[in-house]
Amino acid sequence: MRRKDDAEAEERARRLAAALRENLKRRKAQSRGRDAAGPPAPPSDTPAGSDAPSPLSPAGEAED
Repeated sequence: MRRKDDAEAEERARRLAAALRENLKRRKAQSRGRDAAGPPAPPSDTPAGSDAPSPLSPAGEAED
């Protein structure tokens, strides 16, 4: 009976280790993707999905 418990514990440990490795790979890939995308955009004063015009002109200067 002891052998079965040990074997099950070892199998569980192997599955956990494999899941952790896959999770780490996925998180590293996400991080690389974020790094490649560049710095995040600054927060906007307008709500997401709003059709309101931006307070900045396309050149990045405030409009008069």
